[in-house]
Amino acid sequence: MSTIPARLARVATRSNTPEDARKKVIKLYRDWYRGAPEICTLYSLNVTPAYIRHSIRQIFEENRHVNDIRVVDQLVQKGRQDYQETMNCWKQNDHIMGILLQPRGRPPRTFMQKFLEGRDEDQVLPAATGILYPNAP
Repeated sequence: MSTIPARLARVATRSNTPEDARKKVIKLYRDWYRGAPEICTLYSLNVTPAYIRHSIRQIFEENRHVNDIRVVDQLVQKGRQDYQETMNCWKQNDHIMGILLQPRGRPPRTFMQKFLEGRDEDQVLPAATGILYPNAP
């Protein structure tokens, strides 16, 4: 497939109402969702389109709580830019696998970070769990 840079280009617009912003988000989500099989083909990925769709869904779910229309517009614009770059094959496999499909979560904390926070949650069991300690009488 040949790259046509303007093929997916969209003019950046501002949303006037939350409903406007919602429509833009849904349009972007549908574009990503429908593009999953093509992404697998373009980049010769060893993952299924279902996995890509699941990863995309997680990214959208992370920002579900955003209510500010200006922030939503900015996120949609960045998502649209990523979509255009991905579909025009302007990214490399490492970008797709490492940035787009990487599970996002809280990075693991070191002992020192936990200590400075004042707790070590991994070593404390709440009393209500019903788990007995092995050396308990």
